[in-house]
Amino acid sequence: MLKKENNPVAKDILDLKQYLIKKSIWIVGGDGWAYDIGYGGLDHVIASGEDVNILVLDTEVYSNTGGQSSKSTPAGAVAKFAASGKKVRKKDLGAMAMTYGYAYVAQVAMGADNGQLFRAMKEAEAYHGPSMIIAYAPCINHGLRAGMGKTQEEMERAVQAGYWQLYRYNPQKEKEGKNPFTLDSKEPDWSKFQEFLDGEVRYTSLKKMFPEEADVLFKAAEENAKWRWMNYKRMSEMVFTK
Repeated sequence: MLKKENNPVAKDILDLKQYLIKKSIWIVGGDGWAYDIGYGGLDHVIASGEDVNILVLDTEVYSNTGGQSSKSTPAGAVAKFAASGKKVRKKDLGAMAMTYGYAYVAQVAMGADNGQLFRAMKEAEAYHGPSMIIAYAPCINHGLRAGMGKTQEEMERAVQAGYWQLYRYNPQKEKEGKNPFTLDSKEPDWSKFQEFLDGEVRYTSLKKMFPEEADVLFKAAEENAKWRWMNYKRMSEMVFTK
């Protein structure tokens, strides 16, 4: 019997071993694509039920095409085509994907909780089916007063203030009789919400140009964040049994 070192077939297989491992393949895009112009395709991919991973880098604006407002732009934020502040609340892309019931969905922010981010990435990769992770991504269009070198800290402030929420929705848990939705954010400190808005030029510029409009829209932005938080909290408290 030939040893594997002398077996030409075994040698060929060993030479190709890098092609025999499971590949980690991700579709990566921004919110302009995921929430707006590419949403039809994104929805089609999720609805297919195929084992595909999607990472959405949510900058809440069309960052790479000029800073236009997108369906991800929150109320009160200034962007192109929303010079006097966005008037309606942000689209909840994650909640829409969860309605399928067979898609893994998570919302993350590296600077707020990198452990939660890693758990979400591992769970998404392990889940046999469509998965989507929505990651908060501060960008130059936000006009961070602390500077772009402080994006990790900005993510942490966003979560602490309730501006951004962390969660994971894993359909596999429901099969085990458990609630598939896990709210990873702690109870926000709502007193920090307006302070968070004051740390970004996309919001403070509205105060300078349209102060009365800013008062109305900033209150709406906070109410929208509270509305979303309460929806997630109710989901996390639901009882599931087999």
